[in-house]
Amino acid sequence: MTTQTILHLGTEDFRQAVLESDKLVLVDFWADWCQPCHTLAPIIEQLAERYGDRITVAKVDIDAATALATQYAVNSIPTVLLFKDGAVAGRIAGVHPQQDYATAIDALLD
Repeated sequence: MTTQTILHLGTEDFRQAVLESDKLVLVDFWADWCQPCHTLAPIIEQLAERYGDRITVAKVDIDAATALATQYAVNSIPTVLLFKDGAVAGRIAGVHPQQDYATAIDALLD
């Protein structure tokens, strides 16, 4: 199985990659200085590999895209948002076991 590329998005490419996507999109809001974000990173990579092309996985650096963090009320990081049909369909704040994310993803997959 090919490892899925995790998209690194900014304000400019967020709309097309997330809001206009026909797939479920997992977006990890993070920052380089955030230690829990680094703890979550391998879990996000495992989810990208586990779901392959059935979902899109993206990361948004809140320091580089503060407008997006504000728009989606990301008040603490890491925060993972699940987008379906251009709208937020799920939110998980903090670091959780991989299965918590998988359960949320599975509930939203058609």
